[in-house]
Amino acid sequence: MTNENDIKSDSLLIIAGLMAIAARTAPKGRGISNLDIKIASGEDLEILAKKMTEISKLHNQAFFERDAKNIRNSTAVILLGVKLNSLGLKYCGLCGFENCDTKSKNQNFPCTFNNIELGIAIGSAVSVAATHHVDNRIMYTVGMAARELKIFDDRYKIIMGIAISAENKNIYFDRA
Repeated sequence: MTNENDIKSDSLLIIAGLMAIAARTAPKGRGISNLDIKIASGEDLEILAKKMTEISKLHNQAFFERDAKNIRNSTAVILLGVKLNSLGLKYCGLCGFENCDTKSKNQNFPCTFNNIELGIAIGSAVSVAATHHVDNRIMYTVGMAARELKIFDDRYKIIMGIAISAENKNIYFDRA
């Protein structure tokens, strides 16, 4: 017989992979993907958590430390980064610039569709976690740590993370 604890980690890593696939196949503006996806597990979680603790102390932001504790107790984190590329639309201006040509001259500002793409990808990923009854939490804090650690190249300015776990009680609920 196989004990649940003998397969839980492997099962959660498979679900993390399915979440990454769901994020990858989520709809994109004009079918152009500006998304990169990575899965952190094992020792990588401690590296992320240490950076989050460092950010917490440096910027006096206690919630980074709270989230670092969650990362240490997670099985995996799906990291989603998006590049700040415009879609080349002649008529839009949703980002605040006149059009995509003007926005492209301002590379440090996101195209509205970058954020939409990331949001839809996150929604697709967490729907897979929910389908498999896996506890999860979307965290900007782990994304900031990933950015500072340069886990993605510099073109990826907006990074979010989805931590996953399967315990008796959801570790991402009733957080202090």
